[in-house]
Amino acid sequence: MQSSRTASPSLPQWQQQVLRVINLRPNEVERTFLMFAFYTATSMGILWLEVSSAALFLDEYGPDSLPWIYIFSAGVGFGLSVVYSWLQKFLPLRWVIVVIAVLMAVPVLLFRWGLAFASVLPLTIFGMRLWMEAIYGLNDLNVSITANQLFNIREIKRTFPLVSSGNLVADVLSGFSVFFLVSFVGLQNVLVLAFLIMMAGSGVLWLISRKYSHAFPDSLQRQAEAAQDDHKAQRSRGTIRQYVVMLFSFFVLAQIVMYLIEFEYLTQLELNLEVDEIAAFLGIFSGLLGLIELLTQWFTSSRLIERQGVFAVLSLLPVVIIGLSLMTMIGGFPGLLGGTALFLGLVVLKFFDEWLRYTLVASTRPVLFQPIPDSERTLFQSLVGGIAEPLAMGGTGVFILFVIAWANFLGFESQLLQAQFFLGVIAFLAVVWLIAILFLRSQYLELLVKSAQRGLLSGSEANLRALRKAFVEQLEKPGSEAEKRSCIELLSELDPRSVGEVLAPRLMALPLSLRKQSLEAMLEYPGREYAETVRQLLKTEQPPEILALALRYIWITDDSPDIGRLQSYLDAEVDPVVRGTAASLMLKHGNAREKNEAVNTLRQMLTNEHERERVMGCRALGEADYLQSLRLYIPNLLQDESLRVRRALLEAIAATNLEEYYPSLMKALQYKSTREAASQALTRLGNDALDMLEEVALDPYRPDSLRNQAWQAIGNMGSDAAIDCLLQNLITSWGSTRRTLLRILLRMVQETGFKRNQGIDSALDRFGRDGVEDLINQELTFVGQIYGALLDLEDSVPAGREANLLQRALTELQKDAIERIFMLLRFISPPGAIQAAQVSWQGGSASNQARGIEILDNTLDIPSKRAILTILDRRSRAEKVDVLRESNLFVYRQMRPSDRLRYLLDLRYFLSDWALACCFHLARAQRWSLSAENTVACLKHPTGFVREAVLSYLQVASPRVLRELLPLMRKDPNELVSNQVQQLMAELQVD
Repeated sequence: MQSSRTASPSLPQWQQQVLRVINLRPNEVERTFLMFAFYTATSMGILWLEVSSAALFLDEYGPDSLPWIYIFSAGVGFGLSVVYSWLQKFLPLRWVIVVIAVLMAVPVLLFRWGLAFASVLPLTIFGMRLWMEAIYGLNDLNVSITANQLFNIREIKRTFPLVSSGNLVADVLSGFSVFFLVSFVGLQNVLVLAFLIMMAGSGVLWLISRKYSHAFPDSLQRQAEAAQDDHKAQRSRGTIRQYVVMLFSFFVLAQIVMYLIEFEYLTQLELNLEVDEIAAFLGIFSGLLGLIELLTQWFTSSRLIERQGVFAVLSLLPVVIIGLSLMTMIGGFPGLLGGTALFLGLVVLKFFDEWLRYTLVASTRPVLFQPIPDSERTLFQSLVGGIAEPLAMGGTGVFILFVIAWANFLGFESQLLQAQFFLGVIAFLAVVWLIAILFLRSQYLELLVKSAQRGLLSGSEANLRALRKAFVEQLEKPGSEAEKRSCIELLSELDPRSVGEVLAPRLMALPLSLRKQSLEAMLEYPGREYAETVRQLLKTEQPPEILALALRYIWITDDSPDIGRLQSYLDAEVDPVVRGTAASLMLKHGNAREKNEAVNTLRQMLTNEHERERVMGCRALGEADYLQSLRLYIPNLLQDESLRVRRALLEAIAATNLEEYYPSLMKALQYKSTREAASQALTRLGNDALDMLEEVALDPYRPDSLRNQAWQAIGNMGSDAAIDCLLQNLITSWGSTRRTLLRILLRMVQETGFKRNQGIDSALDRFGRDGVEDLINQELTFVGQIYGALLDLEDSVPAGREANLLQRALTELQKDAIERIFMLLRFISPPGAIQAAQVSWQGGSASNQARGIEILDNTLDIPSKRAILTILDRRSRAEKVDVLRESNLFVYRQMRPSDRLRYLLDLRYFLSDWALACCFHLARAQRWSLSAENTVACLKHPTGFVREAVLSYLQVASPRVLRELLPLMRKDPNELVSNQVQQLMAELQVD
């Protein structure tokens, strides 16, 4: 996270303004410029080749031969893609891209030599056009792969429109220069210039591969690493395959539509213009179009992609093609405007196709490959680019030849009717293309989320039947106890209702430690059908803990238990665990005589000198419905020297609802040794303890750990009243308290046939989506206040310990607010996607953060989306403040540092204790005056070091007032403050 006011303080102001205009960051300039230079040079050579070959080809063969070019170019393009993939097996990727660039240039020089011989002239012209069509896509593929290595998923949205504008600059330069070049050096000698400029582009690419060699690791090494990690990513393989198939379909459809439009466009040029006119028209058309495309790329594309999203931008071209194709087809009917409308319509269609294709669509192409894992991205990119486009080219050529031949066979030789048919096909394919984009969008987000969650097992996504099968195999095969223990724990968490089905048949085969764990898990959801299996344990010798659990399971699931069988377990020789369990069961299910016998047994256990006896006696109390005369022993047991006894008694108090001892539970919550047991006991009480816990949780003078434990106990209740309590306090709380409440609500998973989050559902029912968005906007406004404070303080306050401490404290507040925003987003957006975005963003590296922001960009649909993405992005604070201000979330007015500090203290309820203390320390160091209201209020603050900071401030700012206050604070409960008061009284000679 950058901390500077501007994007880069070392850059002059005018350069910073230029970067803002073209939407570029300082650290991206060099890479973008080198890629731009490479793409411009290579594209100029290809475009000179295209203009030369187009004029010669139309003169030699005519437009009817274009389908054959498409077919043969498909073969050449496919062969080049195979070479591209093959080279990666023997050369590092940084060398492959340079070799491919040189390979595209060398044949151009050979074509110039072939044009000098009349015997091979037709073949040379055909080869020129064939090579131009084949390397066009190869050049784009080379640029896309290089860009994907140099930029992350967010950077590429900003930089690639500028990189791809190199093709447009080449369009402008080559389009307007071709007329002069043909006049001065001749059409054939233009090929020599094309070769030289393409070799210059290869040199720039070689420089990029050397300067940024770290971005191009050896491909063989990456394939080996991918093979080693293959088993870890196995779950995402299916999604990757589906996504690649959708990508393949997307590019095939895009290319088919392009070639059909180009065929009809060139056909109309050949029908309406002469050869020289065609060359001039193509040059002017390319020049004007390139200029418009260039302006679009520099000033529009990146912002449009960032704000509207990749797929909204991608959908624009097919929508335009559908509309223009249908209009041209209808207007071209003989009864209407006829051939003139057809010619003009196809020129306009070609204009919009090239304009949007080589700006918006070209800018988003590399982004589509970013969700694919790094180890496989280059391979899939070369395969899709190398196969899809040649396949589309060849398929289009075959289709055009078939249509023309079939039309001639049927007697429909009219060029007008054929053009209308092709326009109908173009419109239909554009509709299919649009549908493919919609499917691609869903796969794109899913793959991004899965790549962020790779290696994690999500219970909501797991196939429970397959999991149970895997657990059974793990339990039955030989292995360590630790592995099987983890297996049982995981099964209990993911599918607790099927624990009995999996574990009951294997109880006797499990080791004793695992047998005890299995019975405890089965008791959460006891089933009558497994009681007989558990009963088999009683027929063999078992440790006391297992025997007690088996007794409880049988008596819980038995409709008509035989109480008499329990009496044999009440003998003094029986282990206390089993004896206490039997006594508690008799208290619950026995008659008067049997209950009396159980009471006597428990009385002896509660007064026994051995700790184990008393502990088990207290646990047995929790199983009883009526304590009867055993209540008399509770006061003494609460004072028992044994911590285990006191903990067990707390559970018994809650289990039997002894209201007169509820204060004892609250008191136990204050001590670390009994806090967990007291929290569990209070949770068990449910709504009866709600008011007591809320009172403690809202008391600012209680320790934070105690207050958090009280909130957690309320959350563990899970009742409607408890959730209402949490939601009500969520609105009025702030800072760490709000974060605690959000965590509790997000963990409230309820089993109702399928897992659902009770906290999220209740929050949406109570607040609605708008209410949650309001909470998010509160956090964004607070972040804006922090940015405003940092901007005003960092440049105007002399560097010092106090200033640094306050800036660090404010930065921590910003991080806390962002964490709360992520939590709130999970209430109104898919929680899995938001969690994946948060994990990626917190990953630290620029690439991971970019992936997290991209997930949010494709997930969020709220008005404050742009503000959220901006504060998460690596932008300057000034830019973030501007975006928050544009979103009407924050109004920033520059203030003097002293005024800003006083303004911060007015927001003291939103600041952390440490940030509040830092404000007073900075005011003391800078000798700034603060308002009496804020000073007095903070002097009563529940946190000791805040009061200490206020006293230190008053020592400098107002010693007279301090003299009057010191006697009132002599008995401050905080030792730090009381010692400070004593010291100040001595220094100021206060009696």
